[in-house]
Amino acid sequence: MDGDTAMHLLSETLLTAAKVSAPILLATLVIGVVISILQVVTQIQEMTLTFIPKLITVVAMFLVTGAWMMAVVVAFSKHLFALIAGM
Repeated sequence: MDGDTAMHLLSETLLTAAKVSAPILLATLVIGVVISILQVVTQIQEMTLTFIPKLITVVAMFLVTGAWMMAVVVAFSKHLFALIAGM
């Protein structure tokens, strides 16, 4: 394996990881900002108030986008195994 192939494989791996994690991270970010704004407005500083909605959001996003995430990871794995077989 030469350097160009390794760099291309690394970039594909990082792009796949970003694609798979983006929906959960973005949804958690949005919920965190909304909860933080509500805490500032109401002056309620309860730690569980931020944790529980984020946890529910992560579970909901896994349920909604889990099949798509698995399809992306499986397609990447098949591509990776095809590259290994071609060497």
